[in-house]
Amino acid sequence: MRAVIDTNVIVSGLIRPRGAPGQILRALRDRRFVALVSQPILEEIVAILTRPWLQERYGFQDNDTRDFLRLLALRSEFLEPTTEIRRCRDPHDDMFLAAAVDGGAERLVTGDSGLLAIGSVGNATIVTPAAFVRELD
Repeated sequence: MRAVIDTNVIVSGLIRPRGAPGQILRALRDRRFVALVSQPILEEIVAILTRPWLQERYGFQDNDTRDFLRLLALRSEFLEPTTEIRRCRDPHDDMFLAAAVDGGAERLVTGDSGLLAIGSVGNATIVTPAAFVRELD
């Protein structure tokens, strides 16, 4: 299965590895799906994971971020979306929709209520982390 994983799911998975987002990161590591990542998504992941308050609060080290980015590089398909989509209440989230459409995703996984309200984009159904984990099982 091809899926775009929202940054909020990635951060939640790193913070709480036992929940559904953590299960998604383990499934990525185990090659149970292909994550689709664009440059804007990658930049957002790095920007969030390197925030000093987040590192302090959850004990993230720079090497933890590097290790995760290595995993992402090994288990993901990088793409350069060309489709412009403007459907989100938060225009910043349109990058996830564009990646899903141009990457041929089957799922867009998010905890964002604005994205979930859209329901689908292209061939991708927009689902919660828990719903995605059930599909992977």
